[in-house]
Amino acid sequence: MNRRLTYCDLDFIDYKEAWDLQYYLHQQRAENNISDLLLLLEHPNTYTLGKTAHIENLIGGKDFLERNKISVYNIDRGGDITYHGPGQIVGYPIINLTDWYQDSHKYLRTLEEVIIKVCNEYGLAAGRVDGYTGVWIDDKKIAAIGIKISRWVTMHGFAFNVNTNLDLFDGIIPCGISDKSVTSLQKELEKEIPIDEVKEKLLHHFMNEFNYNTIEFISKKSLLNPTLKN
Repeated sequence: MNRRLTYCDLDFIDYKEAWDLQYYLHQQRAENNISDLLLLLEHPNTYTLGKTAHIENLIGGKDFLERNKISVYNIDRGGDITYHGPGQIVGYPIINLTDWYQDSHKYLRTLEEVIIKVCNEYGLAAGRVDGYTGVWIDDKKIAAIGIKISRWVTMHGFAFNVNTNLDLFDGIIPCGISDKSVTSLQKELEKEIPIDEVKEKLLHHFMNEFNYNTIEFISKKSLLNPTLKN
């Protein structure tokens, strides 16, 4: 069976702009007007609160938010509060699970596996922690996952700390978990890691784990054009 993935590197994009784009692409994918997509990108400083978020987990006050130029959004993914920002790779898969497995749990675990394998390439023993989603190195979270599935088409996805400013997690209780910390590739490896290098590894493992055998690259300019077709 031929499984094709369209990939776009959106580079640096405002959170709301990317959110609106996801909705458009989700509709297009649900109507089979386009193939499965993977978007990799970075956002400016943003906190997002998922459907089960508790506002008390936003502990940074107005001064903290203004000083760090952090936007705050209540959104429709699963999960609690998390941070997005420069140096963090965010992945938004817009894929139809009816063409793979109609299993949301398997989908989550497979997203985790993609990131685990990237970490393994850097010699890091990343894995899972019972009772929690995401990817962990010991009790430190290196990647958060929050998804939405509608009509068996996915949106939202993962946030992978590469060269992330971890100090900005101080304004929240990440994912509502108060007894664990966060980390990044840069912190674990004690050096800055090229973002494009990590994106290449993510794309490679994403294709393998989700059984794609064909890839099409599309530019940011083309993707933002609403005439995108199969």
